[in-house]
Amino acid sequence: MRLYRNQDCSFPVRQTLLPLVVMAVAVSTAYGLSALDITQAGILLILQLGVVIVALSSTRFASLLAGLIGALCFNYFFTAPRFSLQMFNAADIFNLMVFLMIAVLTSHLAIQYRQQKQALAQAEMRSRILLSVSHDLRTPLAGIIGNLSTLQEYQSRLPAEDQDELLQSAMTESHRLHRYIENLLQATKLQQGKLQLNTQFQSILPVLRSLIDRVNPERIQLRATTPLPEVSIQHALMEQAIHNILDNAMKYAWPDTPITVTVSHDQQALRIEIHNQGPVISNQDRERAFELFFSSRKGDQGDGGTGLGLTVSQGIVQAHQGDIQMQPTDAGCTVCISLPVLQGNPS
Repeated sequence: MRLYRNQDCSFPVRQTLLPLVVMAVAVSTAYGLSALDITQAGILLILQLGVVIVALSSTRFASLLAGLIGALCFNYFFTAPRFSLQMFNAADIFNLMVFLMIAVLTSHLAIQYRQQKQALAQAEMRSRILLSVSHDLRTPLAGIIGNLSTLQEYQSRLPAEDQDELLQSAMTESHRLHRYIENLLQATKLQQGKLQLNTQFQSILPVLRSLIDRVNPERIQLRATTPLPEVSIQHALMEQAIHNILDNAMKYAWPDTPITVTVSHDQQALRIEIHNQGPVISNQDRERAFELFFSSRKGDQGDGGTGLGLTVSQGIVQAHQGDIQMQPTDAGCTVCISLPVLQGNPS
């Protein structure tokens, strides 16, 4: 198996491509309107609009590049002598200087606006994390402390069966706490764009079988059409993504009903469908299910989850260039994961 590291090389290209495309549209629009005898001020406003669009959606470098492109195009297409980079009219030179100053100022203000927006988003995220942690760390910790305290105090008087039950309960709550912390860490990495992948081509079946054996082999049913193509994944992260969905499916399923995991594929994608038998998800909740900290729990009460699991699953799947959706069903809930299949990849 070959080892692959995903690297994002698109960001520098986007910084250059975006101003080129936006300013090309702005210049084309201004050139078309120039036939209608639009004033020089009108042309500059159209070009300035292009700079503003770039500044609000990209970096300072991109916005300054857009301003430079706009200035050169204004000189080349719209000032006398046309189709040259010479300029003799004092009014045109003044308009061009004003355009460049506004472009620089727009870039600076846009960067400040985006930084403040990011700071507000991060502050909101920290606040929501604290609210979530206050509930979702407290519950398993209370269970662990209660079970171990009981075991310590009454160990000499408890039969071995009850001691094992208390230890098993503490272990269950410990695993629950560990999963929550892992999801919290991954959610933070996803929000900050720091999730790194070390992927390799492998079959998805060992991941699914290992998960099912660990979670609930009696209740979870695996159905797969073999042979299956290998997919490029990082085993631990994909396991976490699927585990979150299985955990969610079991949490909301009717008691003692099976959870089905169906694996199929075509030439473009491998699909994993996880279905439970339980309450039907409303359209509104289905659309918001992958939002960070969205939960059916009301306030500090109820059986809803942390609102982290599905968000983390979505981020991990998308980092693998895949897609995840909650599909509309007449009964229960179906979550479908699609992972790209490399053309020519052997089955």
